[in-house]
Formats: sequence, structure tokens, C-alpha cells
Amino acid sequence: MTPFRNALRLLTVGGLISFRALFNWLSPWIYVPSLVVAPIFQILLFAYLGRAAGVGDDEFYVIGNAVQYAAIPCLFAMGQTIAGERWTQTLGLVLTSPAPRVPLFLGRSLPVIVNGWITTMVSLLVGGLLLGVTFAPSALAGIAVVVVIASLSCTAMGLVFAALDLRVREGAVLNNLVFGVLLVFTGANIALSALPDWMEAVGRTLPLTHAIEASRGIADGASLLSTADLLGWELLIGAAYLAVGLVLLRWMEDSSRRRATLELL
Repeated sequence: MTPFRNALRLLTVGGLISFRALFNWLSPWIYVPSLVVAPIFQILLFAYLGRAAGVGDDEFYVIGNAVQYAAIPCLFAMGQTIAGERWTQTLGLVLTSPAPRVPLFLGRSLPVIVNGWITTMVSLLVGGLLLGVTFAPSALAGIAVVVVIASLSCTAMGLVFAALDLRVREGAVLNNLVFGVLLVFTGANIALSALPDWMEAVGRTLPLTHAIEASRGIADGASLLSTADLLGWELLIGAAYLAVGLVLLRWMEDSSRRRATLELL
């Protein structure tokens, strides 16, 4: 088997097996409250807060929170690819294998991207149904494309924090903090123009910000092509986080070997 075919097999089969392992030891029903029910309640919470404050409309909160909630599977599932291996004392076996690192970890990200897309689209449709927000079929198709890019970008950010899980004992705490930052800084519930200048500047460097803006534009009648600049920025930000994540993984791996901290004892 050629090196290319080996890498492709590791990318696809290895990634799928790793993703299945995330839920294999739990009841599948844990997926429903975590990634179906929870985002719906987040949408309803902020939509009713917006109604009470007279700020925004239901569509604003449905789109913002549905896209932003992709951060949960994208951040936590990527982090668990490292933390789970450390917890089960198998990370050393994975890292001492001759498998090339790039397809090894990128393969684990592919199912996460799909999961982020599913979470957002279900939240968008169910949240819209509950609040009476409707989307034209063409707008829904355009938003579906945007959400693919958003999930890819956010998963790349998750790779950065997965690398940090090689050093910290509990990565879930850090991921929760990052989720809160994305909730505030990406414009999911507060328009970027209403944020202080420094917060808006930070938000422009984060995944999901440009995807949320593009999704709202498409829902209001803009074409997918007209949002190309926003999607380009989203992809560029995702590529930057991906590069940082891969470099950080290699550096953290070497550092953990020297410090004998690969496994959780």
C-alpha cells in the first residue's frame, strides 16, 4: 500500500473509529440533551431576553445561537481526542505509532466537522419552528454551506485546545471558557457594532464571527456569492488556527515526552 493510500486510510477510517469511541462508552441518549436539547434552550433564552429588552428580533437570535453552538461539538470533541486517550492510558501507544501526525489528527477532525454541522442545522430548524422564524429554501441551502465552513473553522480552533490537553489535567474547563468567549465576542447575541472597539477587533479574529454575519445576510435575501468575502475570512481564520494547532501539537508532544507527562496518573 502506497504512503498516500496509507495516509488516506488513516485520515478516514482512523478518524471515524476515534469519533465513535467518544460516545461508545456512554448511552447514545447523551447525544440528545447535549447537542439537540441544550442549543434549543439557549436559542429560546436569548430570544426571549431580546424580546423583553426590545433588542433584535427572533431571527437574529436563532441564527446567532444556532451557528455559535457548533462550538460545543467542535471544541469538546477535538479536545476529547487527546484527553480521552490520556484518561485511558493509551495516548503513549498512539504517539509511538509510526502513523504520520497530520492525517492522524486531521482524520479525527472530519467527523467533528459533520457533527458541528448537524448540531447547527437541527438547532436552526427547530429553533425557527418554535419561534415562528421561517427561512426560504434558497436561504436555507446557502446557510447550510456557510455552516460547513463555520464548523471547519471552529474545529481548527478546537485542535489548538486539543494540543493544550497534552499538558493540562482537565481540558473541559478551558473549553467552557472558550465557549463563553465565543458566545460574547462573535456577535451571536450582541451585534458587533454595539460592542466596544477592542471587543469587536477580537471578535473579528475568532471562528464563527464572519459565518454568523454571512448567515444573517443570506437569511435577509443576500446571495451566497455576495458573502464570499466573509466566508473567505472565515476560511482564512480557520487555516490560521489549523496551522497553530498542528505546530502546537508537535511542540506539546515533544515537551510532554521530556517531562514524562503524556499520561494522567
